[in-house]
Amino acid sequence: MSTAYKHHVIVIGAGFGGLEATRALVKIPGMRVTLIDKTNHHLFQPLLYQVATAGLAAPSIAAPVRTVMHRFKQVCTLQAEVTAIDASANTVTLANGMQLDYDWLIVAAGATHSYFGNDQWRHHAPGLKTLRDAFTIRSRVVEAFERAELEPDPQTRQALLTFAVIGAGPTGVEMAGTLAEIARHTLKDEFRNIDPAQARVFLIEGGPRVLQSMPPRLSERAKQQLERLGVTVMLDTRVTHIDGTGLRYEQMHAGNGPERSSAPHAGTLASRCIIWAAGVAASPLGKTVAAATGAALDRAGRVKVTPQLTVDAAQRIFVIGDLAAALSHEPGKEPTPVPGVSPAAKQMGQLAAANIRHQIEGTPMASFRYRNYGNLATIGRNAAVVDLPMPFGKHLRFSGLLAWQFWLFAHVYFLIGFRNRLVVLMDWASAYWTYRRHARVVAPMPPVSDLLAMEQQNGPDRAASDQAR
Repeated sequence: MSTAYKHHVIVIGAGFGGLEATRALVKIPGMRVTLIDKTNHHLFQPLLYQVATAGLAAPSIAAPVRTVMHRFKQVCTLQAEVTAIDASANTVTLANGMQLDYDWLIVAAGATHSYFGNDQWRHHAPGLKTLRDAFTIRSRVVEAFERAELEPDPQTRQALLTFAVIGAGPTGVEMAGTLAEIARHTLKDEFRNIDPAQARVFLIEGGPRVLQSMPPRLSERAKQQLERLGVTVMLDTRVTHIDGTGLRYEQMHAGNGPERSSAPHAGTLASRCIIWAAGVAASPLGKTVAAATGAALDRAGRVKVTPQLTVDAAQRIFVIGDLAAALSHEPGKEPTPVPGVSPAAKQMGQLAAANIRHQIEGTPMASFRYRNYGNLATIGRNAAVVDLPMPFGKHLRFSGLLAWQFWLFAHVYFLIGFRNRLVVLMDWASAYWTYRRHARVVAPMPPVSDLLAMEQQNGPDRAASDQAR
């Protein structure tokens, strides 16, 4: 790049936080930016479950990073993996051995799945964080119905037509509701030996209610809407084992007070399609940052940051997004934890860039203050819940058709690119009037037994790579 640039910032991660930081950085005179990501695309994760359930094609919610950044000549985009950070030398090392110098570093590497110490479950219960995950889940959902059509044994057929979603946060709720709609509407009259409407969908949650970040009234409304769709909601239920035949669980007795803390009821659920939406852990790059800077990690592996989002004594390294254990600093109030949502990541990206500008100009850096724009979750057709903060501490809370319409337009608005917005609107309109899902074409996936064998032979990273191919 031209030597006219005085400052160089490396941004690791092309998610919401990384892109927002890059867009803000290019407005600083004399600034050049190197944007590094392991993939070649930015992913709109809030709609990833729609790819997993064949409602949208992958290009509708993803965009090549180079395309997004092509008009910024001071941005160099690299598809690479960062393996080391040297805070004293101000360098990062890539997997191919290349070293890059920086004046400031912004780490926005995001999050991955957490199986709470049971990593062996991931082959039987894939999570949903990447396009690879979405393709895996889509293939398993579609193939479950196809295999059931060929299965003569009633018990095995029922297991194939039993879907279990573990975790009742937004992803789990949206996934369970969509699976119920697919079974009861999308696949109607397409099979001859089975009735897809007889499929069972279970939503399993370890806590006392679904959507626990929502107010109790909206949580209850979401549960009711799920049950109207035919989803069996199991609350206060902890999964204890997952394998190729299904899962085992422990369920606390219903009720309050002493009854709630009584001995759990153990049970099993035969299912050939289990989806994990229960746990989130920070990117492994968090450990690299901690080792390089001496920063502390929380229990989820997130890096504890200062109010200015820095982690090193020289204040040259910022950590943002899902990788940061950040607090919101409201004037006159106690700091509060920042939720792991895309608006928070974007706001952190903006502040990190602003604080770099403050350092260049010699002015004091600002503390992070999270602006809550609301909480949304869709359950299914004409069903959603919305919690919007209003002035003076008030909230606007509603559910049903109006909430569903609000959810639709909010997500379309935040998609990247006019083409993606148009295509998603067209696909949703078609699905609404016809119940069809046109992204149901899948490629055969290796059996789980083959993946386990590959992992034993080559290690988990190699097995995952083979699966992606």
